[in-house]
Amino acid sequence: MTGRRDIFLFLGLALVWGTSFAAIEVGLASLPPILFAALRFDIAAVVFALAVVLTGSHWRPRTQADWTLIGVGGGLLIGTHFALLFLGQSYVSSGVAAIVLSLTPIVTPPLALALLPRERIRPPAVVGLILGLLGVVVIALGGGSLDGQAVGVGLLVASTIAFALGSVLTERTEGTLPIVSLQAWSMALGAGLLHTLSAFHPTESATGLEVGLPALGALAYLALVATGGGFFVYFVLLERIGATELSLVNYAVPVVAAVVGWLALGESLTPATVVGFTLILVGFALCKLGALWQTAAPAVGYGPYRPSDPDGVVVSGNVYCFGDDIPCSQRHPGYDGTTAD
Repeated sequence: MTGRRDIFLFLGLALVWGTSFAAIEVGLASLPPILFAALRFDIAAVVFALAVVLTGSHWRPRTQADWTLIGVGGGLLIGTHFALLFLGQSYVSSGVAAIVLSLTPIVTPPLALALLPRERIRPPAVVGLILGLLGVVVIALGGGSLDGQAVGVGLLVASTIAFALGSVLTERTEGTLPIVSLQAWSMALGAGLLHTLSAFHPTESATGLEVGLPALGALAYLALVATGGGFFVYFVLLERIGATELSLVNYAVPVVAAVVGWLALGESLTPATVVGFTLILVGFALCKLGALWQTAAPAVGYGPYRPSDPDGVVVSGNVYCFGDDIPCSQRHPGYDGTTAD
């Protein structure tokens, strides 16, 4: 991620998704959690359906895999994930919610190991998983072992597992629908599931609600900016920089959420929460050790790079030259005598 456009998009995504937790906090002041999530995806589904029409993308599922992806997307990635997320955040601050959700890249490898062929997990990733889970325990106990903080963290962890499971199942299924069409179907299904859960939830009721401008603004922001714009930028970056670098957004988002929660909502993070987040961050690094090294090595001089001479390449300090008009020993002092074909 070296281009200014990629950096700008990455920071924009972190800003949008980080501020979404504060928007959820504002909306929860006057809307029941699951109903709030359902209304968010009502609007988002309409936006993506319009995008399908405007782009002329084919929208009709053609294979069993298409229907599987719609079911996983609507049932797990949206319905289950966001129901648990909104319920969980009704117990904790926006900063804590964002930090717990940063556990996603850590809980994904064990699920991939169980469900994806040829997937394996290395010892550092096992240690990383343990550290990540320890970080969540520290955060949960930071507010007391039996109070609402622990309940909220538990719901958020379940939300994280649902999202990770949906991601793994999506990876193992290859459909024919374009992303925009798949998202439109998934969001419509997810919204329907959320409305059903809200209708049967004993503490949720749409009667007698007084929804003010702050809640409406939060709803519009979540649906149009965080979901519509955020998902669009996410898939653009996924294609441009890859999943490893993009997964780092999970650790920029909590920072944004904590700062916005402090400035706009008067929230504060306890020392236990900071320690827990640090453990999760270290756990992520251990889980992604190989991929992070492949990404960072060229930047610190350990990866292959081209020297100023266009006829050679340097790998780990050794110069390999192309052509034999001028000996490499003359072009590069210290050349070890190896000539590339």
